[in-house]
Amino acid sequence: MATMRDVADRAGVSIATVSFVVNNTKPVSASTRERIEAAMAELGFRRNVVARALASRRTRILALAYPALEHRLSTSAVEFITSAAREASSHDYHLVVWPVSNDSAELADLVGQGLVDGVLLMEVQLDDPRVGLLQSMGMPFALIGRTEDPTGLDYVDIDFDTSLELCVSHLWDLGHRRIALISGDQSVPSFERYGPYVRMDQAYRRIANERGFEEIVLGVRSGARYGREIATELTRIAPDVTGVVIFDEPAAAGLLAGLHTLGRRVPEDVSVVSAIAAIDQAFACDPPLTAVTAPGVELGLLAVQALVRRLEGGTPLPPQLRTGSFVLGESTAPPPASGRRRAATRRTS
Repeated sequence: MATMRDVADRAGVSIATVSFVVNNTKPVSASTRERIEAAMAELGFRRNVVARALASRRTRILALAYPALEHRLSTSAVEFITSAAREASSHDYHLVVWPVSNDSAELADLVGQGLVDGVLLMEVQLDDPRVGLLQSMGMPFALIGRTEDPTGLDYVDIDFDTSLELCVSHLWDLGHRRIALISGDQSVPSFERYGPYVRMDQAYRRIANERGFEEIVLGVRSGARYGREIATELTRIAPDVTGVVIFDEPAAAGLLAGLHTLGRRVPEDVSVVSAIAAIDQAFACDPPLTAVTAPGVELGLLAVQALVRRLEGGTPLPPQLRTGSFVLGESTAPPPASGRRRAATRRTS
């Protein structure tokens, strides 16, 4: 097995310089680092993680706290996680996923064991107890999401206002005036005051007020089964809706199936837009959904950068809000003529 001396001899540097690179304890010029890393690759040298941790009193491990038992691991969530893992690796950290509850008790036990250098929080509530816990324990952390008042916190998040504006504007420009929002069910305890649901609801109500159309908001639990159920509920309470924005990846396919079962064609009778969705998930539906994608890759990267800067004493990364891309599928079209006539009647009455 190759040693640091072997690497030093191959790269033509001192053992101390090799140690600086291996342990990331002192700056080394780019050209010298390249020579050392090339020598390490040629010799098959492997860093001794335990030795480094003992020497630096750091583990080089970051934990991503994701409440997987309460929140489904959607396709877009996987994009956040895999992007964060890649970025952590590029900074010589390892990312582990902790499927711990939002109530903070289990997180306190894990953090107290000194297993990680820092924590990333996902699925953030407006009053998230994990934030106060980490602050009280002096544990560096960053958020993918944000609390109601994120002042002073390192966070990145989706720009929900802009994302929903893209969804509604597309339907509006096609001629839809009866537009409903199907978002998450906040009556489920783990989703109470859940930031994305609250902000999506607020954005919808603002846009409805600005454009002058009636607010129609339905809450759905996550899952295809519940998407089918919400299709029935939507048809019952607002049968003349012609445009729908749905903010739940797993429920979106169920919504389409439910509408089909009820004899409502997409997009001929009802147009559907998926908000904050992974493009693969949207295009797995029938018909492929028009969607605003989740900027998971970008936000996963930025969140790790924010946390690493905090850990290494760099300049804090300013808060970041990002919007995904608008992708046109086959689930949207102008409303049926009867829908346009009903909307015109409402405006003149």
